[in-house]
Amino acid sequence: MNILIAIIVFSVIIIFHELGHFWVAKANGIQVNEFSLGLGPTLFGFQKGETKYSLKLLPFGGACMMEGEDGTSDNPRAFPNKSVWARMSVVFAGPFFNFIMAFVFSFIIICCVGYDKPQLSGVIEGYAAEEAGLQAGDVITEMNGLNIHFYREISAYSTFHSGETVEVTYQRDGEKYKTTLEPKYDEETGRYLYGFIGNYEYTKGNVLDNAMHAAYEVRYWIYTTFQSLKMMFTGGVSVNDMSGPVGIVSSMGEVYEESVANDGYYYAFLNMLNWAVLLSANLGVMNLLPIPALDGGRLVFLIVEAIRGKKVDPDKEGFVHFIGIVLLLGLMVVVMFNDIRKLFI
Repeated sequence: MNILIAIIVFSVIIIFHELGHFWVAKANGIQVNEFSLGLGPTLFGFQKGETKYSLKLLPFGGACMMEGEDGTSDNPRAFPNKSVWARMSVVFAGPFFNFIMAFVFSFIIICCVGYDKPQLSGVIEGYAAEEAGLQAGDVITEMNGLNIHFYREISAYSTFHSGETVEVTYQRDGEKYKTTLEPKYDEETGRYLYGFIGNYEYTKGNVLDNAMHAAYEVRYWIYTTFQSLKMMFTGGVSVNDMSGPVGIVSSMGEVYEESVANDGYYYAFLNMLNWAVLLSANLGVMNLLPIPALDGGRLVFLIVEAIRGKKVDPDKEGFVHFIGIVLLLGLMVVVMFNDIRKLFI
């Protein structure tokens, strides 16, 4: 059951990503030869008009295969024969649709349960927050210039900027104040703390307020993804700390079972929506990275084409994307091996 639920969540995210490519390709008059969910051999499919719709054996992944996408074609409706701006819009549409999905699901969650307002319920004795005079009821609005809209953003900032001095802007009785906090190392938790105690009661707003916070939620996951990648490149985390499909399915299964056991199916459903927000925003960011074979890598070549006024040699571009695919597959194998290994530790 857990695996089935995880596959459904992944499938919805992937379908929506590929629908972005599909709909914008159709809007630009590009011929789509196949729209598929999954990878590998085809389990079944059907032809409707010029497009074949198919389900593949491996449940992770999908594709919107356009005429001449990875080569050349004399067909005037082929992908490479359209304007560079049309092609850029098609490539960008997939990640953009992931952000739209993350926003819609965030809006549903916030309408149902509210959001965690960044309001303090107290401060820890002997830490910087107490020494600076912060108190229960204060609302944190900025940390070193970063706007704060949820309490978990405070925790995230503390994690990604561990040990750093921070200038905090907060509100009290409608007035804004600023102070500088120097974190202290806590032996028990093994973390640097500013001394905040969060208020974990959720706030419900009107439709406009919920929509605004849904946008902030997407921004939070985009920020978290970028900061996590930064930590990976700076040595804060290693490849062993990454999770692939196996690890994600395992984690989703644990959350689902715990939610059903403790809170019921309604909250289990909301938790799966929250996973979909995280994964969809993450997929959108990762696909926009300037890595060959990903949407971001393809956008780089299209931007170069727009600047130069002529196309990059298709053979050279294809070779670069091939190298990117090989490297990505190698990374996926390493991550999957680590995921499987962790299941038995």
